[in-house]
Amino acid sequence: MTTITVIDEPENPAERALLVEGTHNFATVTDLVARVAEDKTPRGWYLLFGISVAALLNLGACVAYLFWTGVGIWGNNSPAFWGWPIVNFVFWIGIGHAGTLISAILFLFRQKWRTAINRASEAMTIFAVMAAGIYPAIHVGRIWVIYWVYPVPNQMSIWPNFKSPLLWDVFAVSTYFTVSLLFWYVGLVPDLATFRDRAKRGGRKTAAFLYGLFSLGWHGSNRHWLNYEKAYMILAGLSTPLVLSVHSIVSFDFAVSKLPGWHTTIFPPYFVAGAIFSGFGMVLTLVIPARRWLKLHDLITLNHLDNIAKILLLTGTLVGYAYGMEFFIAWYSGAEFEQFCFINRAFGPYWWAYWIMIFCNVVSPQIFWFRKARRDPTILFIVSIFVNIGMWFERFVIIVTSLVREFLPANWGYFSPTVFDVLVFVGSFGLFMTFFLLFCRFLPIIALSEVKGVMPQANPHHGHHDHGHSHSGAH
Repeated sequence: MTTITVIDEPENPAERALLVEGTHNFATVTDLVARVAEDKTPRGWYLLFGISVAALLNLGACVAYLFWTGVGIWGNNSPAFWGWPIVNFVFWIGIGHAGTLISAILFLFRQKWRTAINRASEAMTIFAVMAAGIYPAIHVGRIWVIYWVYPVPNQMSIWPNFKSPLLWDVFAVSTYFTVSLLFWYVGLVPDLATFRDRAKRGGRKTAAFLYGLFSLGWHGSNRHWLNYEKAYMILAGLSTPLVLSVHSIVSFDFAVSKLPGWHTTIFPPYFVAGAIFSGFGMVLTLVIPARRWLKLHDLITLNHLDNIAKILLLTGTLVGYAYGMEFFIAWYSGAEFEQFCFINRAFGPYWWAYWIMIFCNVVSPQIFWFRKARRDPTILFIVSIFVNIGMWFERFVIIVTSLVREFLPANWGYFSPTVFDVLVFVGSFGLFMTFFLLFCRFLPIIALSEVKGVMPQANPHHGHHDHGHSHSGAH
């Protein structure tokens, strides 16, 4: 506990906060992170993993039943032909944005505080995109002709419609997944080599073989580092426009239609801000328990959590501005259908969903104006849960409230999810958490090589300035 009290010192704007707390050198940082993969698996991990696998098996069973029976088992109806599948797709794509933002954009801006949280965030991105990818495949109804969405002629020699944002989704999401996976893997290579060498010394032959296989023969030579840094920089440059493009294209699924509530030019920046907001919310939801259970307080400090809270405050305020601007545009347009759509959102049959969204996304992050709240892990965790709930409701409100009120009152309806909607959504969390728990157990959850690079010992002049530290020359 003494470590935590040392961390939370009064803020001094003239000094940069330490990124690694305690009296660590390179060797002790390696031991701290490698211990998670090398120690005996804790019982709590087995419990969480069992729950996640059960949810994943439930997903498989629900999807099999869906293929056998048809999409009628969901709550989708006329006029709400789009329901939870699209809501959950957009939700999971949004979760995947924080990883690439932390990894790529903060790397290009040389923000060194990203080093403690980027590895877990990148892994989160990949698993979230995998969870999102389920939904476009299973909600098409006629799953046996899913290949029609790919840019190849089908058996009738008809090409897919390249003007359709649904096809743009296929390109954007698959590109995003591929680049994110490569970016994550390239960053892992030096740390996998460290784990390989430790496994060899420990006599764990199977682990040494597997870590050695995926570390691609890394030996830390000057040439290896040179090629690694080039590849990392190129992938960061490729990832950065993807952060903006992917969720912009997802927003085009709605914005290019003529439906009131969707047909608006604010959607691309609004969706991107919301995606970053929900992504950082999920980062806090995952990192705070991991920091506590894996005893990583010295590496994931309160300064890191403070910075994430500031980003949540900024993006939450941007999202709140977008909500207000939507109402202003509806009023200013003079279009009565548009005006009715937004009044209906706030005061119609789904008023409860709208005000849950407003409270979770706009009101709850305002507590981060206070430094004490930004540095309290309990408050941070609670607000991150609110953010995740609120961003799911945002997608629900956008999609469902615009669909259930058609131009003709005779066509009005009401959307209610069925038990299969809920089970498939729970199953997607099972998929996400199963992979994330495996990642935490067997791979370095913190980027060792990058954390060491921002430690004072990495400065070649460190020993000359401060002779009081016995570990200044540690390797």
